Amino acid sequence: MVKQSVYTWRPFKLMMCAGPNIGLWLPLVLLTLLMAGCTSVSSGLNVKNLAKSDVDLVADIHRRETSQLLQQLTTKLYLRNPNQLRRKPGETIESRWNAIVAYSVGSRTSPELRNLSDIDAMRLAFDPAFAGDRVFALMVGLASMLSEAYGYKQEFYWLDSLDQQRLYNSARNIEVMVWLLRTRMDDRGRPLILTDTLSDSSFNLSFERLFGKLIAHQDALSMVIAGKTQRAVNTVAHSLVSMTFIPL
Repeated sequence: MVKQSVYTWRPFKLMMCAGPNIGLWLPLVLLTLLMAGCTSVSSGLNVKNLAKSDVDLVADIHRRETSQLLQQLTTKLYLRNPNQLRRKPGETIESRWNAIVAYSVGSRTSPELRNLSDIDAMRLAFDPAFAGDRVFALMVGLASMLSEAYGYKQEFYWLDSLDQQRLYNSARNIEVMVWLLRTRMDDRGRPLILTDTLSDSSFNLSFERLFGKLIAHQDALSMVIAGKTQRAVNTVAHSLVSMTFIPL
């Protein structure tokens, strides 16, 4: 405690000894105190977090986790459907993911997808007449839809706002997408896009778990925002005969 006290007051001793040159010493002393205060703060503190509310920090976590899940899904879908990647010669999983990210944040100029995005691109992925990369169309649609649900933002601050209904609707659209993945077949009776394996010899539900996490993130954040804004969410019920995408 004594050592800390001596160190703390040393700049003031220098200032007192400065006499008539105090005007020259004062800025240096203030800078020293400022630097000492900054270094005493934990290195984990991010200054920009001071402009965030608790809800903003929660939204940041959900947004970050959602992006990671989308990347995992893209990789898994291409590994499960290598024929889709071959439809675009020269592309890799990494280059496709980079294109998906760029497309989802505002680039809408891909002739490959007829310049479609959001749920329209997701519909294209299940169009039997579509001869392009179905995985790319699906993930561009999913990523851009979720980007819209988050207001096209990657981080959130005090003045930012989220719409609980858009978040809720995006979760329902993921459920529709999962249903379409299971039911849409080609002319040979095979799924247009392969995901989970359910058979006597093989059992793999890894895709279902990832989709479930995405849905959970959207629903959870929707409830958080609804609680903050005191606005109710208009819930919808999908039947197997009316599984359609909901505009955000």
